[in-house]
Amino acid sequence: MLQTFDERNRDLIVNVGGVLSHRDQAAISPFDSVVQGGDAVWEGLRLYQGRIFQLGEHLARLRRSAAALAFTTVPPDEEITEQIRRTLRANSMTDGVLAEHKDPVYDQSGITLITSSVRRPPPDVLDPKIHHNNLLPSILAKIEANVAGADDAVMLDSRGFVAETNATHLFLITTGRLGTPTTAACPEGITRAAVLELAADAGIPHTAGDYSLTQFYAADEVFVTGTMGGLTPVIELDGRPIGTGTPGPVTKRLSELYDGLTARSGTLIT
Repeated sequence: MLQTFDERNRDLIVNVGGVLSHRDQAAISPFDSVVQGGDAVWEGLRLYQGRIFQLGEHLARLRRSAAALAFTTVPPDEEITEQIRRTLRANSMTDGVLAEHKDPVYDQSGITLITSSVRRPPPDVLDPKIHHNNLLPSILAKIEANVAGADDAVMLDSRGFVAETNATHLFLITTGRLGTPTTAACPEGITRAAVLELAADAGIPHTAGDYSLTQFYAADEVFVTGTMGGLTPVIELDGRPIGTGTPGPVTKRLSELYDGLTARSGTLIT
């Protein structure tokens, strides 16, 4: 799924070090290590009617990642939250994604996936628990998906098991049981964790483990999760229809529960 430019972002106000400026004037030094080597951590935040979903969890992951990269100082959560608030107000944002105006990026009627030739690196190569800016493997996988006419690409780990897509976590449902790959070769997803909690509360049996492509091909239902798209059904993988080729009942149930969670929770920010 190729995204198009959102006109609301043409005059976006960007916050760099507490200084608000037009996106065309915002800048950091070309000698900064984030430019030279991608030495940075990041979080994408989703706004629902003026509330940021799971802000505390996002900031905690940001802080863990910064500690792993030996950042000497990180502003306190209260200061970061205030700068987010200033930026949202400057852009009149109440819904969508920070850092841009961005609606949910996936078609909720279902998306198609292909399997990428690019693998997710193991922790001894690049630890996925660091939510870092080194996104080249994901970009290369996404290019393969674009060329194949698919929405996104499944990425395997070094052993050949499914890890995640280039942008989201994966779930499958087989005979009513929910499964998801471990986070051995992918980040600890915040939306993924929320969905697992919802499943537990709803009495839906679930397991995190190693799953092969064959198990995903044969699944009754498959869906993806992520901050940018929430919970989205997968209707085709590598040219094979998933189940009936339409969103299944467990996916629909968890989508309803997730929508309810985002509607009633979150940090009021605007």
